[in-house]
Amino acid sequence: MSEPAILLRGVVKDFGDLRAVSELDLEVPRGSIYGLLGPNGSGKTTTIRMIMGILEPDRGSISLFGGDPNRSRRARVGYLPEERGLYRRMKVLEQLVFLGRLRGIPRGLARERSEEWLERLGLDDRADKRVEDLSKGMQQKVQFIGTVLHEPELLILDEPFSGLDPINQDVLESIVREFHARGATILFSTHLMEQAERMCESVCLISGSKKVLDGDLRELKRAERMGVVVVDFEGGHEWVAGPGVEGFDETPTGVRIRLLDDADPQPILERALRAGIRIGRFEVAQPRLHEIFVKHAGAPADTPPEGLRRKRELEAASEGRS
Repeated sequence: MSEPAILLRGVVKDFGDLRAVSELDLEVPRGSIYGLLGPNGSGKTTTIRMIMGILEPDRGSISLFGGDPNRSRRARVGYLPEERGLYRRMKVLEQLVFLGRLRGIPRGLARERSEEWLERLGLDDRADKRVEDLSKGMQQKVQFIGTVLHEPELLILDEPFSGLDPINQDVLESIVREFHARGATILFSTHLMEQAERMCESVCLISGSKKVLDGDLRELKRAERMGVVVVDFEGGHEWVAGPGVEGFDETPTGVRIRLLDDADPQPILERALRAGIRIGRFEVAQPRLHEIFVKHAGAPADTPPEGLRRKRELEAASEGRS
């Protein structure tokens, strides 16, 4: 069995009295699409910065491609950070060629690849524009191109679709899947559970700096004892609340009901029939990733803005000492 692309054991990171990452074990198999998930402020970005050598862990070990995350191993990674960093006054094509050269790509090849990517992402008519003259979404696409120009073995994407409209999200998602199909490993960090559920094969859920759950997403769903019933119907939904029901969400065609542990769905169906509604579908379904997260970690409330601001200030100070 090959070494994992990324391996963390007992990793801890503190910023003063604030613990950002707590005893984290993480294993990202080669060739997988792996989701590092949790609310803002949960420790995802700090973890990624340690993997990339931007921050040093206070305790624990980090392995990248089977060894220390040194410069040569990090050169095999395409890293798209959460906080974007482009030279705003440089022209788009000039900047991409510059980023390619930093990755060791010959100038002619860097220009050729940059022009191909700009055309693919609909930015070929912006090649001679300054970055500061582009919209936020266009800047995001330019940064993505800079991340993949050197055709990395591992893509680390921290909130990669932030600032993009749904159409461009789909375009970038398809490109990420292409890299995966060619054998690349994808570490995908987000607080959007629906997006992760659509893309990821395995996930690690983090809340309050601690790992809550990790593993193959399909296996995690099968292992959950949480009951979920989907009912499509016509009529009122007063009958839904009752014994065995933890809560429910309305859908365009009915309701999605979360059952209490070990609750039997049969009484739910009987209540619906007694209420005289017309049922189009009654199905016991697998839980969604969001429902699993809420069960194990509670509602994913974000870190309060003041706490998040202080954490980022401490991170920046720590980076300056590294």
